[in-house]
Amino acid sequence: MKANYKLALALLAGATLGAATIHGIQAQGKPLAYVVVEIAEMTDPQLYRSLIPKAPDAISAFKGRYVVRTEKIASLDGTVPKRIVVIAFDSVETAKAWSNSAAQKEIDSIRAQSSNSRSFIAEGM
Repeated sequence: MKANYKLALALLAGATLGAATIHGIQAQGKPLAYVVVEIAEMTDPQLYRSLIPKAPDAISAFKGRYVVRTEKIASLDGTVPKRIVVIAFDSVETAKAWSNSAAQKEIDSIRAQSSNSRSFIAEGM
């Protein structure tokens, strides 16, 4: 289990480094926020795939943007998740508002029913 955390932290660190570069270019006053979603296992792949077309609209409504969205993951240490998603938002407050929106609650419900997963918000630099 510790290996999964190491992998998630390594992926988050890489995404944060890339996003920090984007942040510097954009010269925003507040640090960006990153939502990381790790899908360890899809228990119902067909149901899970039904949420994929819904997610971009829910994210763009809060001016979020995908940084990473893939199943092509190489292990550096530990067990690789089935899928990883990293989404950038302009602030932690915006990321929380997105997470609490009705559209995202519906998506999270589908994700919970169809996978073993976790998600969290990390504040950028």
